[in-house]
Formats: sequence, C-alpha cells, structure tokens
Amino acid sequence: MTALIGHRPPQPPPAPLDATRTLTVPNRKRRRRSWIHLLLVPVALVFSIPFLQMFLTSLTPESEINTFPPSFIPSRLTLDGYVKLFEQSDILLWLGNSVIVSAVGIASHIVLCSLAGYGFARLTFAGRNVSFLMIVATIMIPTQLLMVPTYVMFARVGIIDTLMAAIVPWLASVFGIFLMRQFFMSLPVELEEAALLDGCSRIGTFWRIIFPLARPALATLAIFTLLGSWNDLVWPLIAINDPSAFTVQLGITNFQGARRTDWSLLMASNVIATLPLIVFFVFAQRQFIATMSFSGVK
Repeated sequence: MTALIGHRPPQPPPAPLDATRTLTVPNRKRRRRSWIHLLLVPVALVFSIPFLQMFLTSLTPESEINTFPPSFIPSRLTLDGYVKLFEQSDILLWLGNSVIVSAVGIASHIVLCSLAGYGFARLTFAGRNVSFLMIVATIMIPTQLLMVPTYVMFARVGIIDTLMAAIVPWLASVFGIFLMRQFFMSLPVELEEAALLDGCSRIGTFWRIIFPLARPALATLAIFTLLGSWNDLVWPLIAINDPSAFTVQLGITNFQGARRTDWSLLMASNVIATLPLIVFFVFAQRQFIATMSFSGVK
C-alpha cells in the first residue's frame, strides 16, 4: 500500500523546443530595426551634408571658393584658413572664454536646477504647485522682451563688457528645473524613506542617494546647457564690446564683412567651434538617450 502511494507514474519527456517559434520574434525585431535603420541612414546623410561642406570649404583654396558654379570637392586641400585663423585672430582666447562660460553654466545648472527640481518633486510646502507653474510660465515670455531690463540691471551692477555678463544668464534655467523635477518624480520614494529611517537628513539623502541616480538626467542637462551657452550670440553681442571678453561665437562675427568675407577663415573658425560640441555629445549620448526613455521627456 505504501509502495503504491509513494509510486509516481513516469513523466513524459519534455516536448522539443520549436526552433521556428523561438527564432521568429527576434527575427521580426531585427527586420523591424533594419527597416528603421534603412530609413535613418539617408536622413543622417542629408543632415551631415552641411557639416561636410563646411569642413571641405575650410580646406579649399581661396581662389576656388568664389568660383561659379561652386565645386563641392576642392581640387586640392590646403590649411591656409586654419593658419590665418590662429595667426590673425585671438581664437584661443575666444575658445577659453567660451569654455569658462559653458563650464560655469554646466556646473551651476547641475547644482541649482537639481536642488530646485528636487524641492518641487519631493518637498511639501505651501504654494508648491503654483510656484512651479509660475516658473514654467516664464518660458512663454519672449527673450527679446527681457534684454533691455537685463541690460539695465547688469549695467547698474557693473558687469557690462565683462565675461560675467555672458555667465550670469546661464546660471540656471526653467528647462533645467523642469527636467530635473520630472526625473526625480519618476524615482521611487522608498529609496528616500529608507535613508530617512536610517537617520540620514534630507540634504544628505539628496546628495548620497538621489543625486548619484540622476546622472542620466544631469548628462542631458549638461548637453543642453553646453549647446545653449556655447552657441549664444545675441546676448553677448549686446552686452560685450571688449575684445578680451569675446566668446567664440562673438569673435566669429568679426570675419563677416559688409563687402567681403573670407570664407576659408570663416569656415575654419566654424569647424573649430563645432568640434567641442560633437566630442561632448559623443561621450554623453548614452546618458542622453537613457534620460529621454526613463523620464518620459519628449
């Protein structure tokens, strides 16, 4: 009797895996990705044509630049534009000023915008939602309306014609506060609750737990801040007249004349000004894509 109770009927052998079924889904995904890549490659080539033409023009002899019809590929390559750029201009000084403006702007955005975004995402205080809506509503104000009062305020403080006039507007931004708030709201609250129960303060929880997790959002914020501060031209053109405080974009405008433009010199300076942005994006693109997919910012 006990033998019959403990006896188990033999189990049938497992059914063989259907190879066609297991390989169908990955093959479909690969085909779908291949079609997407097939469409993205020509689009990427179209967008790369202006950059390629700018680079080739910077290597074209001056005698061939103004010919008609213009040739896309020069007959010979020359570095005369780059030689004149470094000999006849203060391009290194302009690059240094732009690096200072962008570095201070990125560091300030990372600290101030992350603190403000964390406050609006986690802290509870009176008028939190109204204050956030009022801050976000300032995006609708045209920048041109703020230039005159900003210039008057900077003139009274005494920072016109200095590099601080280009740095101060990039200390923080509404977009940075909005981006960091959306990212912090997507993080689980249990992480902070566990740290608070262990005796960590609110500011300690932010710097030790939350801030390291925000590296993708911070990289995205750094990219946008770098693009904006590095390519900013209108405000420095108004606020800075001292050549020693020129940024790279403000210095490049000196190569464009009313009657004659040295195109090889202009294209060479644009290539030098564009390279830091490309290099920075190549190293930070993974973090940028991670933030876009994780925080839901479109």
